[in-house]
Amino acid sequence: MLEDPPLKMFDEDAIRIAELRRDPYDFAFVEHAIDVRRKSEVLADAPDIPHRGSYALANLSYGAKFADCMADLQSVRFRRLVEQKFDIDLSNNPASIVMMGATSGHYNEGYAHPDSKHKIITVIIGFSEQWPYERGRLRVLRSNDRDNCAFEFAPEFGRMLMFRVCDHSWHGFLPQKGKRMSVQLCYVDSEWYARRENFRHGVSGFAKSIPGVRELVFMAPRSFGGKG
Repeated sequence: MLEDPPLKMFDEDAIRIAELRRDPYDFAFVEHAIDVRRKSEVLADAPDIPHRGSYALANLSYGAKFADCMADLQSVRFRRLVEQKFDIDLSNNPASIVMMGATSGHYNEGYAHPDSKHKIITVIIGFSEQWPYERGRLRVLRSNDRDNCAFEFAPEFGRMLMFRVCDHSWHGFLPQKGKRMSVQLCYVDSEWYARRENFRHGVSGFAKSIPGVRELVFMAPRSFGGKG
C-alpha cells in the first residue's frame, strides 16, 4: 500500500504550477483545482447548507465524491503541495476545515479581515455550481476596504485561492444573496485551536438550525470576537 497515494479529485499539476504572487501578500490562484468534468458528481454529493455562515465539516452530511475531495484536502500529499508553494514546513500544523453554503446579502457578510493569527496558511475552494453575480466574488484586498481590490474570483466549482496569513492578508467579498458554496482549509498553530474552531462552528451551526436563535446569530457583527 502506498504511503502517499496520488490525489483522487484535485489536479496536482494545476496546483503545482500556479504562480505564487507577492502583491499585496503571498497568494496563489488555481482556476481548475478540480477537473470541471467532475462537477456534477461532486456537487450531487455535496452538503445542503441552506443558511449563511460557516459550518464545521464534522457536522455536515455528504456523499462519497465530496468525501473524496475532503480526503484529498486533509492528505499529506496535498499538504506537501502547499508547503512547496509557500516554502514552508506545515508538518506540525493541524488542518481545520469549515464550509459555507449560502449567503443572505446581509451587510455584515464578507467583511474584510486578515484571518486569525493562529492560522498559518488558508486555502479556499469554490463549490458553487455557478455564480453569475458581480458582487459576492472573493477578493484579495490591499486594506480593510472591500473596494480596494487586488484580485477577485467567483466562488465557482474548483476555483482555489491559497494565501499566507499575515497582519495584512485582507480578504472579503461584497454582500450578495445566493447559493455561495465554498470550503476553507486552514493550517493552524495548534490542535487546541483546531478543536476550538470545530467546537465554535459546531455550536454556531446548531444555533442557526433553531428559528429565532438563527435570526439573532445572523444579526450579530461578523467581526465580533476575532479576525476569522
